[in-house]
Amino acid sequence: MGNLLRIVVHSAKLQDRDGADYVFEDIKDEYPLLAKVWADQGYTGDLGTDLRETSNIDLEIVEKPPEQKGFVLLPRRWVVERSLAWLNRYRRLSKDYEHRVEYSETWVYIASISRMLHKLHRNTSDEPPYVRKIKHDKQDTIAALC
Repeated sequence: MGNLLRIVVHSAKLQDRDGADYVFEDIKDEYPLLAKVWADQGYTGDLGTDLRETSNIDLEIVEKPPEQKGFVLLPRRWVVERSLAWLNRYRRLSKDYEHRVEYSETWVYIASISRMLHKLHRNTSDEPPYVRKIKHDKQDTIAALC
C-alpha cells in the first residue's frame, strides 16, 4: 500500500545498505506479522541473511532483467518509487532541508500521516481535501483546515 512503517534519516556519508540496520532494529517487536521485505539492488549483501536469522524476515532483492534497456516497470519496486513520489509533493521535504535528522524524520511522518488522512477522507466533491465549506448566514464560506 505504500504506507511507511519506520523512517530513518541519516547523513549522506552512510550508505543505504548500512543504514538499513537502523531501520530493521527491533522491527519484529513493533510489527510481529512482518514476514517479507522487498528492496532494490543497493541492499545486496549480508542484510538478507541477518534479517532471516534475527527477525525471521525474508528479504527479496528486486533485480532488473539483464537484457533491460531503458525504463521497465519492475514488480514491487514501483511501490517504493510511488510512495517517494507522493512524499515529494510536500514542499518541506523536497525543497526545505532540516538541520537535524530528527526533524527530517518527524516531517516525513507528518507528510505520511497527512497522505493517509487524505486517502481516508475520500472527498467526493471537486474541492481539495484540505478545504471544507461552512454554512454561514445563507452564504458559503470556505475555510482551510489546519
